[in-house]
Amino acid sequence: MKLTGTYRKLVKNTTINDTTLLSTDYLNHYNELVMMLEMVSDMPDMLEEVETWQPKTYQQHFRDSAFQHKELAVWAYEHAPDEYREPMDDCIARMDADISTGLPELRVLADAGNEDRLKAEASALTGRLRGWIDTMSALINGALDSEGYQARLQAEGPSETAATVMDQSSIDALFD
Repeated sequence: MKLTGTYRKLVKNTTINDTTLLSTDYLNHYNELVMMLEMVSDMPDMLEEVETWQPKTYQQHFRDSAFQHKELAVWAYEHAPDEYREPMDDCIARMDADISTGLPELRVLADAGNEDRLKAEASALTGRLRGWIDTMSALINGALDSEGYQARLQAEGPSETAATVMDQSSIDALFD
């Protein structure tokens, strides 16, 4: 049983949205990665630090954080309305998939010494991640719900929502 109404009262006067029961503090986890990726263009060696970044679930992020209301954030998330939580979970999964595909492909470029392509692909990945972060922010703040999220995915099409940095033939061509 969800206690959405109760949690809406409990989150008043916190940074947890009282409509969605989600917190923008979760975005900090991904913003950290974006900041590091932006540095890869000027400092390719920064890729090593980027590769240490690991995805975290919403709950894991708060449990590991110093966020003042971290326990409340976890509990509220578990009672968040499905119209916000389900698309949020989907958005996180899609973003994590983009990252898990994109980072190894950046490594291939770095190892091949292809700095120009590395810069371009790091920039492209950064742009996609910013798009996911914007979408998560809209969900967290209640500006987007499940219906709006699905409409956004359809409008952007598969090239935007399931983009990859390079396909295998492009990677193979680096070694020819």
